[in-house]
Amino acid sequence: MGSIGMLTVSVKQTDIIMAATPVQNLWLPMSNLDLLIPPLDVGVFFCYRKPMDHGDENSCIINLIEQSLSLALVHFYPLAGEVVYTSQGEPELLCNNHGVELVQACASVELKDLDLYHPDDSVEGKLVPVKTKGVLSVQVTEFNCGGLVIGCTFDHRVADAHSMNMFLASWAEIQRSKPVSCLPSFRRSVLHPRRPPLITSYYDTLYVPFSSLPPSPTSDLTNPLISRIYYIEANDVNNLQAVSSLDGNPQSKLISFISLLWKIIAEGDDDSTTCRMGVVVDGRERLNDIANFENPSNIDSFTMENYFGNVLSISSGEASSDDLKEMPLSQVAKMVHKFVSGTKTKEHFRGLIDWVEVHRPEKAVTKIYTRMEDNDGGAVVVSSGMRFQMEKIDFGWGKPQFGSYHFPWGGQTGYVMPMPSVTKNGDWVVYMHLLQKHLDLVEAMGTKYFRPLTATYLGF
Repeated sequence: MGSIGMLTVSVKQTDIIMAATPVQNLWLPMSNLDLLIPPLDVGVFFCYRKPMDHGDENSCIINLIEQSLSLALVHFYPLAGEVVYTSQGEPELLCNNHGVELVQACASVELKDLDLYHPDDSVEGKLVPVKTKGVLSVQVTEFNCGGLVIGCTFDHRVADAHSMNMFLASWAEIQRSKPVSCLPSFRRSVLHPRRPPLITSYYDTLYVPFSSLPPSPTSDLTNPLISRIYYIEANDVNNLQAVSSLDGNPQSKLISFISLLWKIIAEGDDDSTTCRMGVVVDGRERLNDIANFENPSNIDSFTMENYFGNVLSISSGEASSDDLKEMPLSQVAKMVHKFVSGTKTKEHFRGLIDWVEVHRPEKAVTKIYTRMEDNDGGAVVVSSGMRFQMEKIDFGWGKPQFGSYHFPWGGQTGYVMPMPSVTKNGDWVVYMHLLQKHLDLVEAMGTKYFRPLTATYLGF
């Protein structure tokens, strides 16, 4: 049981859901890109209005969720497995149908009383489960109004957001008795290193072996990051893009958003410090020709869109806080565009796979997660959820009223994910996990854009 303020969530029952069809034990290696991910758990949750307008049907709904989850795990069987370690200390997946923990819970309030602006209070450990074992945990929480929240927590080493979105959409399709439109592939060979490896010193500027990391500063323990959720109206997104493109260089909405955030974060640092910005890049589009080379006849319709696992790199840039404060937004946007473009190539991802291979079995991590120098100031990583098709997470009672990732990953590097709003076309919802001083700046300097998420906006 957990309670903060008015919200109390009580666990009614916990079950273990296994794949409907027995799965023979098998070992699934992590790819080199999986090995770059630290042991972090990621949460995602979806809010639904009352599924039924008559009678007490929630027990029936839970049964349907259990059945469809069991069927979904037949296709996504690694999610019912366990992460174990090789003799060299590297993680790998034991696909043994160990099962997924499914928690049934009830909340003491109605959905309209849910304070999603402060997800550390309303979501963390209450609407997304705390995963104690396995790869995936699921929680279904019933509210007094009959509404439901479905929350999931998964091991990031096994799946990135694209992979989990594939699973969630497939699970929802199965519950609606629809065929699975995107069957997963676990073909690790598409991410095998080249022989011999081909790398440059460029990767040493982005990633670092654990043995080279300096000790974490004591401030990491005394100054924790805090989560907030905002929304940005469509007109403001368009205006931000226009301001970022004033010098004649058209910029995307995402680049414009990242540039504004970078300028805001720099305001929280001394002029002598370096402010860093990281951007998560999905490599699936860049590696599709490798998939086609492996399967020229395309007999099983495999593309990298079907690939289940991590296909991510993090591009990053740094600048003095003083310079960022003085630059116009359009100039910052040009900097962001330049360093992001460098990772949007097939060669970048092939080289990164090779770089990991050269350093194995030693663990490595992206530098922006760490504080390498004394003059390192603010650091934030932005991961785009703009391709997340929320309307596909329909379990038979309509699309969610709201959905968001929840990723309080610790350390001192902030994490931000913008997503499309389910409520209004063109609006954005933005999950932020930042230091308090940076959140204060977001609300002071970015008040024109960032508005606290409310139940009124969501129409609860």
